[in-house]
Amino acid sequence: MTLGNGGNDVTNNRFLRFLPVIPPPQPTNLVGSLALSHRKSDRRQFLKNSAATVAAAASTPYIFSGQNALAADEQKAKESNDRPIVGCIGTGSRWNAVGPNAMRLGDVVAVCDVDANHAAGAKKKVTDIQSKKGVDRQVDVYEDYQKILDRKDIEIVTIVTTDHWHSKIAIEAMKAGKDVYCEKPLTLTIDEGKKICQVAKETGRVFQVGTQQRSEMGLRFLQAVALVRDGRIGEVENIAVAIGGAPACKSIPVVDVPKGLNWEKWLGQAPLVDYRWGKSGNTVNTRCHYEFRWWYEYSGGKLTDWGAHHVDIAQWAIGQSEDGMGPTSIEPLYAEHPVDFKDGMPVQDDRYNTATKFHVKATFGDGVVMDIKNSHQDELGFDNGIMFMGTEGRFLVNRGKIVGAPVDALKDNPLPEDAIAKIYGGSMPANGNAHMTNFFECVKTRKQPISDVFTHHRALTTCHLSNIAIRLNRSLKWDPKTEQILGDDQANAMQSRNARKGYEVTV
Repeated sequence: MTLGNGGNDVTNNRFLRFLPVIPPPQPTNLVGSLALSHRKSDRRQFLKNSAATVAAAASTPYIFSGQNALAADEQKAKESNDRPIVGCIGTGSRWNAVGPNAMRLGDVVAVCDVDANHAAGAKKKVTDIQSKKGVDRQVDVYEDYQKILDRKDIEIVTIVTTDHWHSKIAIEAMKAGKDVYCEKPLTLTIDEGKKICQVAKETGRVFQVGTQQRSEMGLRFLQAVALVRDGRIGEVENIAVAIGGAPACKSIPVVDVPKGLNWEKWLGQAPLVDYRWGKSGNTVNTRCHYEFRWWYEYSGGKLTDWGAHHVDIAQWAIGQSEDGMGPTSIEPLYAEHPVDFKDGMPVQDDRYNTATKFHVKATFGDGVVMDIKNSHQDELGFDNGIMFMGTEGRFLVNRGKIVGAPVDALKDNPLPEDAIAKIYGGSMPANGNAHMTNFFECVKTRKQPISDVFTHHRALTTCHLSNIAIRLNRSLKWDPKTEQILGDDQANAMQSRNARKGYEVTV
């Protein structure tokens, strides 16, 4: 998508808008100017033409508090008598944030989970929240998500399942005529991303990915994109991304499947295996629920769990999330796994298997290098975040801060007032619940939301390629236009997975 995020125009809508405040940047001696070589002027011109900033917003007061703004959003949506009808697929821990956010703007009439305990808890939460708002709707409970997709009254679905279920449900939801809000990482494989993009184009459904850093987190990441695109660090040469590493564990014992959990259905496309659960001190280790992130069968470890956030912002900032863009080479500099691998596959099945430490170098066609590590603490002083480095300076951004000389310079050399609006498709993010609000607005306007599947697929492809490279322990050449790994049939085959019969992801 383009800088304006596909022409996303959500200025005329039924939701209230409030201009947010970005805390003034704090002085720091962490980063400063760099004397680095210059690159082609056309890249600078691209960034200049894409210029945006948020400096002016730092001195603009809130119109209302966040709580009042959310209440105003809800009241206006309620008064419109046009609240969308929502079905929730997957109601585990993360849904406890996503579900209530959706209920601020729509009415939930059904919840679904293969764990009956999660589903029952979700029904109670939905009933409690909506009854307090005077919403009197029956809330149905399902184990089979198809029951939600078959309902003609449901317009929107939220998908907050395990990663390996995202694509199948999302594709079938779009084909059933539903608009979709799906948590990140969107896909288990590169091939799934291609299929989702294909179906999104064919159906024209509105699809928001849950990468909230594009809308929220104090707008720090939007400010970072603005600084880069305005050339405030000169030509971008290197991006250091730190996303943490996965945990390791000892052998996890086989135990009986907990009451209420349909383990076979939870596994879905993945191989049919024993249920494992155990404790090490106060730490729970399992193949299921939250800890699924540390198994390649169901996820991609930190490279997709947090890479979906930070790699996404990094590629978005430098214009490498568009169609036909992305890295051209992936080099695994080191990786540590808690199990041995053969032909890219773990040889043990009784413990976590995703990388605990890693360093992958992704090089883009314009020469920008992205160093993706579990931590940059030793050499750069941070273990989570993104450091953009250019010919004229560098700065660090994460969910808690944005610091560096280019940030400090905004005090005396501010950038245009409409910076965030330009990046955000023409309007400012909502003051509260911004990411979900953007999605609901786009459901009405039929415009692309701020975190569309197409740009997310390109960023997540970098993460998937990184995992393939560290699992095979060799460098990869990637053609972002054809989306093929060059000269490596084994690696290319890992763009997809063989699904268990009955759980294939088809388009």
